[in-house]
Amino acid sequence: MLNKKRKETQGRLRLRQVQQVSFLLLLMMLTSGCLYPAQSNSDPKTAYRESVNRIQSAIDAFQKDEGILPILNADADTPKYEKFRIDLPKLKQHGYLDDIPGTAFESGGSAYFLVQNEEVQPTVKVMDLQTMQKVNDVQRMVNQYKSNHNQELPAGEELYPGFHAVDMDKAAQAGSPSITLNSVYSGQELPFMMDTQGIVYVDYAFDIMQALEKADGSFDAPNSGDVSDLRDHLLTHSYFVPVKSVPYKLENNTPVAYLAPN
Repeated sequence: MLNKKRKETQGRLRLRQVQQVSFLLLLMMLTSGCLYPAQSNSDPKTAYRESVNRIQSAIDAFQKDEGILPILNADADTPKYEKFRIDLPKLKQHGYLDDIPGTAFESGGSAYFLVQNEEVQPTVKVMDLQTMQKVNDVQRMVNQYKSNHNQELPAGEELYPGFHAVDMDKAAQAGSPSITLNSVYSGQELPFMMDTQGIVYVDYAFDIMQALEKADGSFDAPNSGDVSDLRDHLLTHSYFVPVKSVPYKLENNTPVAYLAPN
């Protein structure tokens, strides 16, 4: 009789322990479920700002200690806004980063982190890989069109001397999805353009105009005709570099794309 009561008591204790553990597991799942949407819906600009600040501190400390910048080698032909990619694994390996930010390609994100103004004041900037990928996709379409049409380009209207818009209706293959590009600066849809050789770029004139207006309060360009590169204005108040672009100058108070001399 005593053994029976003892077994019943032990059984009730085990049941109570299982119920307590189950309740704790359910509470943890509910708590995690509440936190996850808040993290996944965080502002991308905030995420990039945090990433840039962390990496900037890391490269500053690395350069102070080592006397060099933690950047990957690039050849002389690499465009300036694709050059000097930061070696994030090296920064982590040497203890300058606890972990690689989730926004970085190395952690499954959609950005490379670069150093700009490397010789004077090294500054961390972001290269958007989605923009890069879309330009590469359009480039393949243009190349295929050229191959199928005796080197003719799928040219639309002339945007600037030596540059035409890509006629996406011509360039698109049967069944190909439409490719559009929203600016990392303004969110506006930007056109794809190409030079006389069929090299595809993004036309950043709209974003440059906005940057100039913000800088001056009103668009009043005293240096119209100056051939300095207006793309630099895009970097002043943004983390992003104008990837897949050409230089711009002012003509009649309007940003005009041109090919830099070799």
